[in-house]
Amino acid sequence: MSDFTYTARSSSGQIQTGTIQAVSVTAATSSLRAKSLQPLIVKPRAKGGLNMEIKLPGGDRVKGKELVVFTRQFATMINAGVPMLKSLNTMKEQTESLALKRVITEVAADVEGGATLSGALAKHPTVFSPIYVNMVKAGETGGILDQVLNRLATQQEKDSAIKAKIRSAMIYPSVIGVVTIIAFFVLMTVIVPKIGHILSTLGSKLPIYTRILLKVSAIMKSPYFLLAVVIGVPILIYVFRRWKKTPDGRYKWHSLLLRMPIIKTIIVKVAIARFARIFASLMAAGVSIVDAINTTAGAMGNAVIEKELLNSNKAIKEGSQLSKELAKTPHFPKMVTQMLAIGEETGQTDTIIIKVAEFYEQEVDAVVASISSIIEPVMIIVLGGIVGLVAISVFGPITQLSTSVH
Repeated sequence: MSDFTYTARSSSGQIQTGTIQAVSVTAATSSLRAKSLQPLIVKPRAKGGLNMEIKLPGGDRVKGKELVVFTRQFATMINAGVPMLKSLNTMKEQTESLALKRVITEVAADVEGGATLSGALAKHPTVFSPIYVNMVKAGETGGILDQVLNRLATQQEKDSAIKAKIRSAMIYPSVIGVVTIIAFFVLMTVIVPKIGHILSTLGSKLPIYTRILLKVSAIMKSPYFLLAVVIGVPILIYVFRRWKKTPDGRYKWHSLLLRMPIIKTIIVKVAIARFARIFASLMAAGVSIVDAINTTAGAMGNAVIEKELLNSNKAIKEGSQLSKELAKTPHFPKMVTQMLAIGEETGQTDTIIIKVAEFYEQEVDAVVASISSIIEPVMIIVLGGIVGLVAISVFGPITQLSTSVH
């Protein structure tokens, strides 16, 4: 608990000042409102001395696994009839994550101050996504909060599993790529210059490709080249990241990714699986189709597919069906739109679309499992090509010289 100074207006219009203890500014504000005071200024009380608090990197981040456990436990306690505030306080004591403990403390304080659970969660967007908040809000409205929380936990587990498999599949290609770059750099800066010196002492005329290789080697050995790499690469990475964060840059980058053969397949399948599971969960929670699409679009992970969803929503507001609108888009397969159409006709959209999610999650597993087998020979060919090019450029003149001597 911390001390906060406040200036507030009472119900009679009088201005009051004082000090209040709370876990955060938000909690202090809620407590003042609970006392029929309108907060005007609320800020931490100044303390003397030095602030010795040390924040470790990542200390404010809540991990995906921790959020899944929190959601699953919360659902179990709510289903068992434990009051919401008591459930939050119990989980606050049980969690080992300092970041999550701090978040739960502030959420509990807001709920105790009269805020809804969804409203309290919305104040922590780095932990609880708009999808999470909207589903909790739908669960509160429909009286099925425990069911919604269980769906959320399942959805998060599936999403985390897909991300973990993709990261795992990319480890080997990444290692091979780093080894290729290091091997090329060593060849060009250590081995090639020594052999080039030997060739120059022999006085023979070198082929054009050998002269080009030696010129590139000389450039790479230059301290100016190393300086340009050390300074230029971080600048390029920084500029690229800034550009990618802009709406136009993000859209163009995602559009480019959808033109790459293997990457396109993974992105589309992951997006469809995510769309199906989130959309089904929102529909089952009682969220309207328009709100469900708006919420789901933000979780696609690709600006192009997100735009296709949002464009279809405009037609749905005018009375069109989602299946018909998605059928016009280039990235939603016919199987998805056909099953969605069946769900719309039978009134079981959430049940049928879950089957789509399960199918595409299996498809993602199959594609991710084949990534290594596809990329491995490509990387070996690239590495072999580099070594072969250097070998031909260096040993070709030596072979010609030995032949001419004989």
